[in-house]
Amino acid sequence: MTEPGHGDYWRRTRRLTAGLLLAWALVAFVPVVFARELSVELFGWPLAFWLASQGALLGFCAIVIVYARRMRRLDEEFAERADRS
Repeated sequence: MTEPGHGDYWRRTRRLTAGLLLAWALVAFVPVVFARELSVELFGWPLAFWLASQGALLGFCAIVIVYARRMRRLDEEFAERADRS
């Protein structure tokens, strides 16, 4: 692939992927680290761990949605550039 902007496309893709991997790490590990300090027991079960796991699931879904939308926009932008060239 030797189209103009090929390097720019992959640079932006890597930047997006790296940012979302950082977001994934934060969503996966930060709530667990602080869950014990924020813990409230409900019927003998630690509520904070449950909330952290459910929040992480929502965070992971948000990461997938952001990735899909940003990559679609990026693909459309570079397809348009290739059509103009």
